[in-house]
Amino acid sequence: MAARASSDDPHIPVLLRPLLQAVSPVTGVWLDGTFGAGGYTRGLLEAGADRVIAVDRDPLAFEMAADWATEYGDRLVMQRGVFSRMDDYGQDLDGVVLDLGVSSMQLDLAERGFSFMKDGPLDMRMSQEGESAADLVNTTTEAELADILFHYGEERASRRIAKAIVRTRAETPFETTLQLTGVIERCLPRPKPGQSHPATRSFQALRIAVNAEYDELFQGLMAAERALKPGGTLAVVSFHSVEDRMVKRFLQARAGRSGRANRYAPEHAAEQPQFDLKTRKAIGPDPQELEENPRSRSAKLRVALRTDAPAGGIDAKSIGMPQVRGAK
Repeated sequence: MAARASSDDPHIPVLLRPLLQAVSPVTGVWLDGTFGAGGYTRGLLEAGADRVIAVDRDPLAFEMAADWATEYGDRLVMQRGVFSRMDDYGQDLDGVVLDLGVSSMQLDLAERGFSFMKDGPLDMRMSQEGESAADLVNTTTEAELADILFHYGEERASRRIAKAIVRTRAETPFETTLQLTGVIERCLPRPKPGQSHPATRSFQALRIAVNAEYDELFQGLMAAERALKPGGTLAVVSFHSVEDRMVKRFLQARAGRSGRANRYAPEHAAEQPQFDLKTRKAIGPDPQELEENPRSRSAKLRVALRTDAPAGGIDAKSIGMPQVRGAK
C-alpha cells in the first residue's frame, strides 16, 4: 500500500512569487510538469490560468490533492505521467512550469526512502515502480557506482564510498536508508557547523540515477519546445548546479546566443532561435523567502518565451548532461 501524507502538511512552493511575476500575465492553458503538493498549480490557477494540466509520476501527489482539487472543477486536469512526455498531454500551451528535484512531501515520508535522516526502506522511486535505490547499490559495479556518485552528486569521495558500499554489501545487502547513511558517514570526516550532512551528495546522486532525472530533464526541455505555442512561457526552477547548467545551456543554445551550446561543443549552423530569454540571469530567492523557507537558498529560476521557429533537436552532451557508464 502506498505511503500516505496529509494534505494539511505544510508545503511552501519555492520561488512562487518571483515566478508568477516573471510569467505575468497568466492566461490560457498551462502545464505544471512537477505537480508535487500542488503549490505551483494552485498559484497559476489563482493568478488567472484558464486551465492547468498537472503532471506527476508519483500517485501519492494526486491522493494528497483530493481534498482541494475539486475547488477548481474542470480548470484542473490531473495527469499521471512524466513531463518528458508533456507534448502527449497538451499542445499549443501558453506556459510550462517545472520545479525540479524531489518534493518536500517525498522527503518527509521515511517510507519513501529519500531521506538520510529517517530510517526507511532504501527506495527513492518517485513513480513507486521499477528499480529501487537498494537494487542499484546492491548490484551496480564499483566503477559505475563511483561514476554515479561523482557525476550525479559531485561527490569528491565517490571512489572511497563506492568501495565501502561494495565491501559492505558482500556481507549484508543494503535494505534501509540509515544502513547506507552509516557507511557513507564512516567514509567522510564529521561535518563542521553549517556544512551539509556527509550523505547529502550520495543520496542526491542515487535518487537522480534511480529516477533517470537528468535524461528526464533533457527530454522534458525538448518536449516543452514542441508543446508550447509561439509566445508561450517556459519557467524552470532548479536546485543544484548540474540541473541549472543544463537548463541554462539549453536555453542559450535554443535562443541562438552562439553557434554552440558551450565552448567544448562542436560548431553547428546558426538557425532561427526557438526561444527568447526573458531573464538573462537566473532569479534567486529574496531575503523574505530565505527567511520563510531556507530550502530556497539554492533555487534558481530561468524563464524564456517560445518563438514561432519550428522545434528542433540538440545533443544532450552539448548542454552538460552528465554521461555515466551503465546509467539509465
